[in-house]
Amino acid sequence: MTGFCDRAWAATADLRRVIDELPFLAELADGTLAPEAFRHYLEQDALYLGGYARALALLAARAPDAPAAAFWAGSAQNCAVETQLHADLLGTDLLGTPDGAPVASPTCLAYTSYLVATAATAPYPAAAAAVLPCYWVYAHVGSRLAPVARSAADHPYRRWVATYDAAPFQEATATARRLTDAAARSAPDQEAAMLTAFAVATRYELEFWRAAHARESWAVPV
Repeated sequence: MTGFCDRAWAATADLRRVIDELPFLAELADGTLAPEAFRHYLEQDALYLGGYARALALLAARAPDAPAAAFWAGSAQNCAVETQLHADLLGTDLLGTPDGAPVASPTCLAYTSYLVATAATAPYPAAAAAVLPCYWVYAHVGSRLAPVARSAADHPYRRWVATYDAAPFQEATATARRLTDAAARSAPDQEAAMLTAFAVATRYELEFWRAAHARESWAVPV
């Protein structure tokens, strides 16, 4: 018998197929991604992680038990580790110097706003489903790209790929899936809302990488 996560993963197969075919990820995998595009991505993802950490902290406060609360709260804290990774990568000669202080792109702002609003106002099961794609899609991408990135000794983006293929991140993803499955079992009437939340967040994962490749910005800066 399949659980909620299996059903959500199957329901988003078409979205994930588009993610797998994104030029950003194909170029990241073979090391040909323009440094300017990777810098844009890292700057936007650092901003995203601030919003994601807030969503996880809200989720932790609404968790049904202490183990779930501890995991989500720890995940919020771990966003600082990812942010430091981004800072380290942004400091390399490969990516050049920043062009002013980064401002959240339309896609970044929309995604973080969606996650924070969902974590704050939706029932706990739907909120858990909304934060899960950030774990699961990255774990999938990391494991898929790792063999290609490892094959080149001088691959410029190997460290980024290795982070999401590494055991700690894969194990955290498995825990997030278990907690989301448990939330679904506790509230079967929430399945439709959970599937929608998972699909919306997965679509934002797709759009985030597309926006990075295009180096998306506001048409009229403030």
